[in-house]
Amino acid sequence: MDSESGVWRRIGALAAGLSALTLAPFNVHPLLWIAKMVAGAITPILAVVGGLGAIVGLARRDWRTTGAGLCAAAVAARHVALVTRPHDAFRKAFGDDWAMRIPADLRRRMSPRRYVPFQGHRAAVEATVSWERDVVFGTHVETGDPLLCDVWQPPDGVPHTGLGIIYLHGSAWHYLDKDFGTRYLFRHLAAQGHVVMDVAYTMPPRTQIHGMVADVKRAIAWMKTEGRAYGVSPDRVVLMGGSAGGHLALLAAYTPTGSPVAGSRDFHPADVTTDTSVRAVVCYYGAPDMESVYDRMPFDFRAVLNPETPVGWRAIQLFERMAHRTRVLPPYGRFVDVPDFLLSLMGGRPDEMPELYRRASPIHHVGAHCPPTLLFQGAHDVSGWMPDVRRLHRRLRMAGVPSVYVEFPATDHAFDLIFPRVSPAAQAAMYDLERFLGLMVAYEG
Repeated sequence: MDSESGVWRRIGALAAGLSALTLAPFNVHPLLWIAKMVAGAITPILAVVGGLGAIVGLARRDWRTTGAGLCAAAVAARHVALVTRPHDAFRKAFGDDWAMRIPADLRRRMSPRRYVPFQGHRAAVEATVSWERDVVFGTHVETGDPLLCDVWQPPDGVPHTGLGIIYLHGSAWHYLDKDFGTRYLFRHLAAQGHVVMDVAYTMPPRTQIHGMVADVKRAIAWMKTEGRAYGVSPDRVVLMGGSAGGHLALLAAYTPTGSPVAGSRDFHPADVTTDTSVRAVVCYYGAPDMESVYDRMPFDFRAVLNPETPVGWRAIQLFERMAHRTRVLPPYGRFVDVPDFLLSLMGGRPDEMPELYRRASPIHHVGAHCPPTLLFQGAHDVSGWMPDVRRLHRRLRMAGVPSVYVEFPATDHAFDLIFPRVSPAAQAAMYDLERFLGLMVAYEG
């Protein structure tokens, strides 16, 4: 076997191995989870590489290379087809004529298909999107710290829709920051004519669940009062978030001013006098039931990062220094292991404070007062929250709330943040998001 054949055989084997990761239903190790997220995102590339490898193998009569290439191409292409296939969730939520309710000029700016491998036609418009960093939108009462956000605006020549989107980043309630892997999403939405407010909310140890939701309510109040200067209509505010940010978005959306559900007033800050109801909420793989989250925590890093051992303590110190520099942790943040996420957020276990866990669960605030909801969920989500998200969707439908539930086969957590320009799941979600937001521009209930 010559060196070139050996290279192609290794490439084919690697592509086949990565493609095969998309078939694994759940991962219990964080490194496998990360590898699977990457593999799912680049399946279009794996399909092309596998196909080329198969062609090279056939030309050289190298059946191992041919077989590996064919396997990679077939599995990867299958993943793309499954993830991007059409669904009727919008029809079920809004009726047969749902598409015609989207303003015609906005429909023309939307993606024509659920997956477009190359989107060069959008690049020129999205490149002209402007954004303003570190805008102060309020003060966190518990700490006195200013609350910051970034504001993304439509480019010149693109008419404003009047829709203001408040985005809450994924964080596991303790990590990351605004402007973390979301620029592609925000440029795309701004190019549609929407305004995006990317919020840096306060996290533990400086606050707990009530203070975090209070920051979201402050963001809603700011968008309704100050958003006019950016072309936002006060009655067209949409909450959106991923993972922990999705949980906060749901909880804030379902506990508006005057909510009839007991316990909702606990999440309304005294310094906010503006009505905090929103037109809609979008949740990417968020947690509807906090007691269930406590029971399903998937990872435990103590075997490597145990603060009770000298090696673990030093490793945690090194991690925190690096995490602060890269904004994986806020300046005041500290390392929190996965099993301790909710202990830090809530202040105790579910058996110690069952009522707080119930009040902090969006699913227990569902009622006819809830706004239209778009739920994105990966069927292989490592968090294990998928049954709860399905249950939330059913409960919303029973309450008469328009709910669009989109489940992506063979897709894991955080699918929208990994190579979104290529990822089939990220692009299919964007296709649905465009249409949901388009519906909300003219939505009258």
